[in-house]
Amino acid sequence: MTNTPEGLPRTLGELRAAGHRYRTVKEELRENLLARMRSGEQRFPGIVGYDDTVLPEVERALLAGHDMVLLGERGQGKTRLIRTLIELLDEWTPVIAGSELNEHPMHPISPGSVRLAEEFGDALRVTWLHRSQRYGEKLATPDTSVGDLIGDVDPIRIAQGRTLGDPETIHFGLVPRTNRGVFAVNELPDLAERIQVSLLNVLEERDVQIRGYQLRLPLDLFLVASANPEDYTNRGRIITPLKDRFGAEIRTHYPIDLELELDLIRQEAALVAPVPEHVLEVLARFARNVRESPSVDQRSGVSARFAIAAAETVAASALRRAGLLGEAEPVARIGDTVSVTSTLRGKVEFESGEEGRESEILAHLLRAATAETFRAHLAGLDLSGFTALVAEGGVIETGDLVAADDLLRQVGTVPGLAKALERLGLGDGPSRSEAAAGVEFVLEGLHLTRRLAKDLTDDGRARYRGAERGRG
Repeated sequence: MTNTPEGLPRTLGELRAAGHRYRTVKEELRENLLARMRSGEQRFPGIVGYDDTVLPEVERALLAGHDMVLLGERGQGKTRLIRTLIELLDEWTPVIAGSELNEHPMHPISPGSVRLAEEFGDALRVTWLHRSQRYGEKLATPDTSVGDLIGDVDPIRIAQGRTLGDPETIHFGLVPRTNRGVFAVNELPDLAERIQVSLLNVLEERDVQIRGYQLRLPLDLFLVASANPEDYTNRGRIITPLKDRFGAEIRTHYPIDLELELDLIRQEAALVAPVPEHVLEVLARFARNVRESPSVDQRSGVSARFAIAAAETVAASALRRAGLLGEAEPVARIGDTVSVTSTLRGKVEFESGEEGRESEILAHLLRAATAETFRAHLAGLDLSGFTALVAEGGVIETGDLVAADDLLRQVGTVPGLAKALERLGLGDGPSRSEAAAGVEFVLEGLHLTRRLAKDLTDDGRARYRGAERGRG
């Protein structure tokens, strides 16, 4: 946690003398967002691909003071976007010392804090809360209870002699404890209807009803939720009054174009070994192909985490090869992408008629992505030097456990290699591992465009040879 800065007011009187002004959470978000707009400071750090679509709508909701719901399929960055909202809160905010509900010294809401404010006046003790502690989040699950979100009677306090009618017998849940902050409900329609009703009561009526006891509690919250569009309908699993409570319904989406998909992978993937740009592009195209495939359940979607996990898997494959073969510099190659079709199969939901063909479908889409990337970078380039290597019955062998030096030794000096590496972004003094990655990509691309044949051995190695033999 960040240490509280020195010199901040420690009593209500000092707070008033310093000219502090009480603002609601929504006023705070609005004013801080406007300040960032005017200064040109980044408003939603780490959010990729939403600059011209989703973020303007989010900003309008914040400026209007509307609670909002983000509608979108899985892996579209909804939770990531929600969590960035706390950066628009003041870094430090004053609270009544000891308050369970983070109450502002100038605006107590619970009976206990109101009593303290009346008793101590300007001597009321003040502590400071960092914005990172002003965020609450709950993943909606069928077993979520009213006690989890709103609160319940605390039997220990009853045992201490308090009566059921005493508000201080209540142990508050997540929502009241996030008073003066941002509260998020992920997958809102998954909340049972009776839980949705209790949430509506807090937000609309500003009271808490627990086991027959009603407590007025004017909470100060910015509520934001996420949901799948299929569930968030009048016919879905959400009560209409709660749906009406949100001032803004904002649709999220997957990255619109390839470059944004690549930006997301570069930003989010934790790579344990270098992955060349052309391999990342293959994975980005692969994710988009899977997302658009008629064999994949479009209602479920294909998460952006699919491409991120694919990049991390490919990097790990390169590191594994380096560890087993003693290579000093692991660099991912196109052959390393083959493993993602099996390891990431569980991230994709297929249509019911495709049962048993999942790996075959993914392998086909990966080959298509590789061919698209090959054409995008190397179309029109003279690669006859590579086809000449196997024209007279020669074979080039590569694979997951073929070292870069072994691959380059088979190829030797090839006309057109330097130009190919340059087009792949590897032309400025590539290492031997980077050159091997470029060579393997060219060989695979030539195979996919029917200019080389390819056999797979029992141990998973790929053997490239002349296309004429392949046709025979």
